[in-house]
Amino acid sequence: MPRRTLPPPPPPVHLRTWPDRNALLYDRGMALEELRRRSLGVHRLLLLWLFALGCVIGWALLTVPFGMIEDHDPMAFVMGPICAVLGLGALAPSVIGVVVGIRNDRRIRELTDSWLALDSHPASDSALRSPGLSLCWLLSSLTVCALGLWASFAAAAYAEPGRDSYSDVMLGMGAGLILWLTGLIGITKAAGHYRWAIRKLAPAPA
Repeated sequence: MPRRTLPPPPPPVHLRTWPDRNALLYDRGMALEELRRRSLGVHRLLLLWLFALGCVIGWALLTVPFGMIEDHDPMAFVMGPICAVLGLGALAPSVIGVVVGIRNDRRIRELTDSWLALDSHPASDSALRSPGLSLCWLLSSLTVCALGLWASFAAAAYAEPGRDSYSDVMLGMGAGLILWLTGLIGITKAAGHYRWAIRKLAPAPA
């Protein structure tokens, strides 16, 4: 499935050819709705979690060689490099995907501000606040963040000498850190959208 590009920015003043204000508002509304969906859609939240899962899998594969070395397993010399390559193969694309998503969000915000500046239409602009989606991002991200903190502290606090190896602690703390960072990204996104909506979409004084 080809990747859909973002809506283009509004044309410069000397190139605008809208026949009337209704036509301008129609194109403006279509662009803003698409940008809102591309920024806060549930698919973006699921994609963030998918990248987090890829990071956890990659980190788990990277810790496998340490466990084999601790167990004095001779296969560590064979499986270690394989697990390291597979781990980096899962970890690197996921990290790159998160970074690209954050940069994409900045571009979406810039485009949204540009289209908003064309005109004002409070009746349709109110939908851009998206309180339901913003709350979904916030609550689910808080849950993921709390789960990550619990996993990190539990891995370190409840490790039993002789039963839990160093690689087990590394796995638990690393996976917890990944979940915590994932939740933090979602919380930051929800809070940033709320601040933006208050600043840009506040009703005009009577």
